[in-house]
Amino acid sequence: MQTQLIIDNEARDAREGKTFSRLSPLTGEVVTEGAAGSVDDAIDAVESASKAFVDWSQSGPTQRRAVMLKAADIIEARAGEFIQTMMSEVGAAQLWAGFNVFLTAQLFREAAGLATQIQGETLPTDKPGTLSMTVRQPVGVIFSMAPWNGPGVLAARAIAYPIVCGNTVVFRASETSPRTHAIIAEVLHEAGLPAGVLNFITSSPDEAGRVVEAIIAHPAVRRINFTGSTPVGRIIAEQAGRHLKPVLLELGGKAPLVVLDDADIDGAVNAAVFGSFMYQGQICMSTERFVVDEKVADEFVAKFVARTREIVSGDPMTNPDVIVGPMVRPESGARINGLIDDAVAKGADVVVGGHADGASMGATIVDNVKPDMAIYDQETFGPITTVVRVSGVEEAVQVANDTEYGLAAAVFGRDTTRALQVANRIQAGHVHVNGATVQNEAQAPYGGTKASGYGRFDGRAVINEFTELKWITIEPSDQQYPF
Repeated sequence: MQTQLIIDNEARDAREGKTFSRLSPLTGEVVTEGAAGSVDDAIDAVESASKAFVDWSQSGPTQRRAVMLKAADIIEARAGEFIQTMMSEVGAAQLWAGFNVFLTAQLFREAAGLATQIQGETLPTDKPGTLSMTVRQPVGVIFSMAPWNGPGVLAARAIAYPIVCGNTVVFRASETSPRTHAIIAEVLHEAGLPAGVLNFITSSPDEAGRVVEAIIAHPAVRRINFTGSTPVGRIIAEQAGRHLKPVLLELGGKAPLVVLDDADIDGAVNAAVFGSFMYQGQICMSTERFVVDEKVADEFVAKFVARTREIVSGDPMTNPDVIVGPMVRPESGARINGLIDDAVAKGADVVVGGHADGASMGATIVDNVKPDMAIYDQETFGPITTVVRVSGVEEAVQVANDTEYGLAAAVFGRDTTRALQVANRIQAGHVHVNGATVQNEAQAPYGGTKASGYGRFDGRAVINEFTELKWITIEPSDQQYPF
């Protein structure tokens, strides 16, 4: 597979003709060869978007809505191509790739509905004969970046929401999923976006820092949104801060699922298997910690282990029954193996699964995890999860919050009033009572707290991120002033 840059709706090679390769984490073979855009290419993309903003910012809601609705139909029509591309580039099982198509189409349709929800309000005023009001206006060029792990839905939200608010977008694709991301850009262009409203760029990993910094610094860029790791998010926030540009960040997570002493254990195990091992645990809201009351811990762990043993791991390209495929990079295995060794040396138990072999790893559970173990609070981002045993509600809440992250969480308990009280006390952007930590609906605000970032995607909340609020008054010209 190959990708090119797309600027002014025209595919082109990088100016210097350079390319980079995405390699299979299992075989090391080249999966995709992408155009390695330079700083000059990036500036071309920004200036194209800046010119397009003049007209697109004045477009009406019907035009914006029509593009999004058509994009939803097109991505569904190209589902087979998208699924195969995503499986090849990032090792996704067919289930996760297909789920991305569904979520992407859902998001485009939700974005279409927001076209007429960009509203201001009238304000009371003490000035006689004056109309005081607010309006929301598009801000300019948005610089968007999305990761490889949910390349459909995460790219779509980084692009669709700014555009439906009247902005133009420069989208930098992940070098890990360049072709998958390119399909999302192609879909929107096919749906009718005018030239320059969405420009698509890729760059090699060694040039990524320079390209990103140049785009952030460009005066035409007025907002930045980034989904990815917390360390990279900090760098982007610092660079944007120097230019006084707002940033929307959705970063890492260490999602807890609290199992109270009255929980439906079978229901909790169902959520545990899905939340821990969907897409090899490489989802920002994957369940990485189970905070389990000691009264029910043995039963929960036994049933969780039994279900986990049934999960098929391997290469999803050759076996359609595979749920846990390869991790996105071979070096992930060595990192996770180090966390396992540290935990076992300090008293933890590997109750199912075990060490990784490069990018390959079976579904793994580590029980009896304690705060002095690195795996207790470090993001694992792989097909491995942990169990922390606690005594009572107060300790459960304390452990659930004992992390720098605050993205997703869940609570299981039959006493829903008590479970809701626990949910309200957990420091996370979204918490689900008797549900999995891995959840997303395009109409619901999505984002985190603490080191998981700030700002919200999805729902009406996203309008605040991609518009400026302006106060306007209409006053009598002959009014009297104090001097």
